[in-house]
This record gives sequence, structure tokens and C-alpha cells, in this order.
Amino acid sequence: MDLQVVEQAARLDGWLAEGGVVILSGAGLSTDSGIPDYRGPSGSARRGTPMTYQTFTSDPIARRRYWARSHLGWRTIGGARPNDGHLSVARWQRLGLLSGVITQNVDGLHQAAGAREVVELHGNLARIVCLDCGELTARDELVARLTAANPEFTAVASSINPDGDAELDDAELDGFTVVPCRSCDGVLKPDVVYFGETVPADRVTTAFAQVEAARTLLILGSSLTVMSGRRFVLRAVKEGIRVAIVNRGVTRGEPYADLVIDAPLGVVLPNLAADTDKYRFIAG
Repeated sequence: MDLQVVEQAARLDGWLAEGGVVILSGAGLSTDSGIPDYRGPSGSARRGTPMTYQTFTSDPIARRRYWARSHLGWRTIGGARPNDGHLSVARWQRLGLLSGVITQNVDGLHQAAGAREVVELHGNLARIVCLDCGELTARDELVARLTAANPEFTAVASSINPDGDAELDDAELDGFTVVPCRSCDGVLKPDVVYFGETVPADRVTTAFAQVEAARTLLILGSSLTVMSGRRFVLRAVKEGIRVAIVNRGVTRGEPYADLVIDAPLGVVLPNLAADTDKYRFIAG
């Protein structure tokens, strides 16, 4: 790390020492796990628009295309492992430095690293929900069913998006079979918030409550381009709560932040985590 980043990290280190930190993480935290970012330096532009709830529920052909792409994309998302950033967050939580973890990600890597009671604003790709009966099932079960129903599906994804949607030609989607809910034959959907849906009110309420009770709101790996995440920064500023951001590249939270560290999370966060043992009896 260069001198400026070292000095900034030392300042953030002191804020961690006080405890009461709420984490808000975005796609940039998972890039070191092999999941691309939407807008950061590791991101790549989509060829198409993300699936919307309205299209998914009303268009069986679009739904089939989505499930074929998502079936491929899950090989990357489902096989991803927590990186040093996720492990750092989990360690800070064990040391009592955090009062909340909120994520915009749908990859479940915070929990895989050991974090508890994570507020998943946009859901989790590892869960499947039936839109008719509401039953929740594991993604691995659906993977087995889709694999059995499509023994000749050999398409290869050209790229993967952070939401698990793979990019591939429509010609490779022909003949893909979608399976229904085992309990009621209803329509299955990943338990994530699509474009056109709203984040469940209870998640938003919980997240706002955590932010309002925090000493510091720490943004990790989010450009804060969409209001889904930026609203928590705005609430923190309104409540007089300091805001720190660690992110590669430009973020729309900069005008509101007390501290912005533009550096790789995989470098900054482990160095902070390495110093937090001394805070075990200070925090809280």
C-alpha cells in the first residue's frame, strides 16, 4: 500500500477500534472470489439487460432462457469461496467490532466466511422460492433436477454476471427444460430481488435500524450507483453517523463520506484484520 492508503487505513483502524461499525457490502467485495463486479475495474458490460420480475412471471420463453443461463452461472457462483475480505468481516464480527452486516450481494459468501445475522437486501441465489405456494428449497436440489431434465445441455457460458446470470447465445438455449415446484407444480424463482421488485420491507427496516444505531457505516466494494445501497449512506449522514468507503474506482458516496480509500479490498481489509486483536477489550 502507498503512504496515503496506509495513513487512511490507520484512520479507519481507529474507527474499528471503537466498535459499533455497520458493514454495507457490494459486488466489489466478491471479485477476489471470481465473481465479477458490475461497474468496478473487474467488471464487464452486459450484452443484455438483467431479468425483470415482470418478464420472468409473464413470459415462459424468457423464463426458460433465464433458467438455462442461471443453471450455467451457478457453477461459478455456487463454487465460489470466501476471500480475505469476507474473512476479515467475519473476524471483526467475532471480535465484537461490528453491530451489523448488510449486503447487496446474493452470493452468500459472508455467511460462508462465518458472518452471522447478515441482512441480505437482495436475497440469496442458494435459495429457490415457489411463486405459487411459497415453499423454499435449496439450490443444489434444483441443480440436480435441471441436470436430470437436460442431459444433452452442453452449452458453455462466455461470461458470468454478479447475479449468476450467464451470457450465451440464444441458439444454445433451444430445448432447455424448466422444472416446476415439486410440491404444487408452480413457478420456481431464485429467492432474489429482480429488477422491478422491491426489497422486502422488513429487510429495509432492519438495515436502517442498524445504520441509525452505528458509530460508523463502512461501505465495502460498492459504487453506490443505485439507491438500494446509497439510501443507507444518506440516512447515516442525516443522523450524523460517519461514513467510510473502501472501493476500487469512483463511488457516488464520495460527497457524503468522511473517508474514502480507493485501493484493492484484498489488500486493505486483511491488513486491518491483522491489527484487530488489540481491540478485543476496547470495542463495545
